[in-house]
Amino acid sequence: GYTYLDTGAMYRAVAYHLHIKGIQASDVNAIAAELETISIELHPAENGDVPVTLNGEAVGDRLRTPEISMLASRVSALPPVREKLTLMQQQIGDKGRVVAEGRDTGTVVFPDAAYKFYLDATPVERASRRADQLRRRGEIVDERKLLEMTVIRDKNDSEREIAPLTKADDATYIDTTGIDADQVLEMLLSEIAKKNTP
Repeated sequence: GYTYLDTGAMYRAVAYHLHIKGIQASDVNAIAAELETISIELHPAENGDVPVTLNGEAVGDRLRTPEISMLASRVSALPPVREKLTLMQQQIGDKGRVVAEGRDTGTVVFPDAAYKFYLDATPVERASRRADQLRRRGEIVDERKLLEMTVIRDKNDSEREIAPLTKADDATYIDTTGIDADQVLEMLLSEIAKKNTP
């Protein structure tokens, strides 16, 4: 009964929109104007990814390419983009009953969230997981290139001035390397149960 708020999918949608419009990430004024024309809807997750509608068109699969991932990392560092999407995310959160994930979710978007977790894994593990997802969709994957892009994206997101990737002081750190999603879920629920125990 909770809404799953995939903030990364929203940044990917903006990046994809700018890409198809031919607007460069360096043209901040054009991007700010274009943001006024963008409508993004997130739908219940399917096969691990959130289907996304951009201006009424389903674009989910097109957002998950390595190229759009890299462009999303660049675009997400721009003040107008962050302001617009942070506000959209907070408006969704205001309705309550939300599970949100994203690189600044616990620090900027929802600093007062009831429960915060910082999920981590080695770049090799994360690249391997993404490669497996893409292969299951029938795509051919260069896993080494995917790993290189993962490392670059982490560096860019950690070093950006606005809302960098960082662990919130009050977030529980969980290294998910070598464990599956069900095991991670057990750890999350265990931490929530501890917090709820008087």
